[in-house]
Amino acid sequence: MKENPKLTAAQAFEFSSRLNLTLLTGRRARDLAEMVENLRSVPGSVIYHHTHHFLVQHQHLSPEPPNDFAYWVSNILLEHRLGEELAAIDVMRFATIHDLRVALVGVIDAFLDQTADLRTAPPGQEFHFMRSVSFVMPTGVRATDLREFCHALSYVSLSAISYHMFDARLRLEKSDNDFAAWIEGQLGDRELAQALRTIDPYTHTEEGLRRRMITLVEQRLGN
Repeated sequence: MKENPKLTAAQAFEFSSRLNLTLLTGRRARDLAEMVENLRSVPGSVIYHHTHHFLVQHQHLSPEPPNDFAYWVSNILLEHRLGEELAAIDVMRFATIHDLRVALVGVIDAFLDQTADLRTAPPGQEFHFMRSVSFVMPTGVRATDLREFCHALSYVSLSAISYHMFDARLRLEKSDNDFAAWIEGQLGDRELAQALRTIDPYTHTEEGLRRRMITLVEQRLGN
């Protein structure tokens, strides 16, 4: 792919960063019935925290741990089959928190329909529902063309990378990440945008994700 030096965006890409604060909701579950009851009604920020936020925070571990729900079900309730089913839910295929919630509830409901006896968590090991609160902050970094964008990717904070890749796609219920949307919408480069869309951000560390994106953009620039 060759660079087009005249390819300049009408609207610059404005990099933002975010700070996550974790808060207790006061809700807890001692068994699967209480877990699924809470899953139906907790705010979306709770679902986000125990799935996507959990994965981002544990990217450095190998093998990658499952989501919080799967971990508690497998390791505290010792319901390993259900834990495996919850861990197998591919969070990347859901465009909204609502759809992810429906999938989680559906898996647990199906298990409860076939189970007469519910295991109870030992005292002190109940599932505590937490939520993530994000504070979005401008970084002052902007890009008007692909070369400026590539340079900015090399030094913006990892929280900025994470915000535009993770939060935009699911928590804000966009079907795209901010980078791909800008590159296609403002620069008209569908091929590069699609390449960025196909990156699975959960198989990379945040620094690895940065390097992968820079590599793709540099290839577009012909570097």
